[in-house]
Amino acid sequence: MNSWGKIFRVSIFGESHGPAVGVMIDGLPPDLAIDEAFIAKEMARRAPGRDKFSTSRKEGDEPRIVSGVRGGVSTGAPIVCLIKNTNQRSGDYDTPLRPGHADWTGLLKYGTAFERAGGGRFSGRLTAPLVVAGAVAKLALAGMGIEVFAHIKSIADMESDMDLIQDELRRISAKDFPAAGEAEQGFKDRILAAKRDGDSVGGTIEVAAFGVQGGIGEPFFESVESTLSSLYFSVPAVKGVEFGKGFAMAGLRGSEANDPLMLAGGRIISAKNDNGGILGGISNGMPIVARVAVKPTSSIAKPQRTVDPHDGGAEGAHLTETKFTVRGRHDPCIVPRAVPVIEAVTAIGLLDLIYRK
Repeated sequence: MNSWGKIFRVSIFGESHGPAVGVMIDGLPPDLAIDEAFIAKEMARRAPGRDKFSTSRKEGDEPRIVSGVRGGVSTGAPIVCLIKNTNQRSGDYDTPLRPGHADWTGLLKYGTAFERAGGGRFSGRLTAPLVVAGAVAKLALAGMGIEVFAHIKSIADMESDMDLIQDELRRISAKDFPAAGEAEQGFKDRILAAKRDGDSVGGTIEVAAFGVQGGIGEPFFESVESTLSSLYFSVPAVKGVEFGKGFAMAGLRGSEANDPLMLAGGRIISAKNDNGGILGGISNGMPIVARVAVKPTSSIAKPQRTVDPHDGGAEGAHLTETKFTVRGRHDPCIVPRAVPVIEAVTAIGLLDLIYRK
């Protein structure tokens, strides 16, 4: 489906090589200040073509709000925002099925009506409207004292050991390459090495939300983890999600995995936060911490084995096995540009959970 949310509802539309992509945001109250300069700044963080670590495709990514905002504040009506596509080379996609992409599954689902250019409906281009919605959610959350920041946790085989200190994470997430300390150069070296080889690398992104009150979320099917995971897995290339220590919990004893409780200023807090601010699917007032795994960019310059559906179908007598090399402009690593996207969907999910409460 193209829509998400119970109360704060987000609907995205468009295709990578269509005239525009966009978003409709519903459920905001009236009189919320909508800072369009902040939205543009968030969009610039995700935009392609900024440096040698991303695709050379350049898009203006100028969001144009066409309804729902008047005089800098929300009207209570749905906010609709359009983002024009201005730099397309659709001929680059007149190819056999690209391994790792949704070319094959798109044909299985939609048949010959499926538009493969640029990935069509499945393209990472559709994360642009998600960032717009996330920026609006961040503005609403800021009024509640909540901030969401992310950084690059790992690239390929190298991991950052950054501590999640709110002020430091705020600074890191705002960088063009949002990584901490000595890890930054190591991450860049691995991306450029893959690029020289005509290949790509993946990594992980760590996100933290500060200031979320306890008691947010519903048991089982609408827990904080269930809600946020549904959004994380909606971001193209995300293949894994964990909260707190996540999969590392499986190797611990209960005495190590439990977060001891203590009093501070007359309120209950935990002495550590290995459960990522969530217990029983409900926020406990500690920072909510999650990590997502992002696979290597599927478009690479190395020859790959695939199938050519000459008649456009996913099965039939005209299919032939072949080898080909992906043409076009592609990121050697999508992780740096995905950081603001992960922040955005985290903000979207938290705002909807808060509005439900």
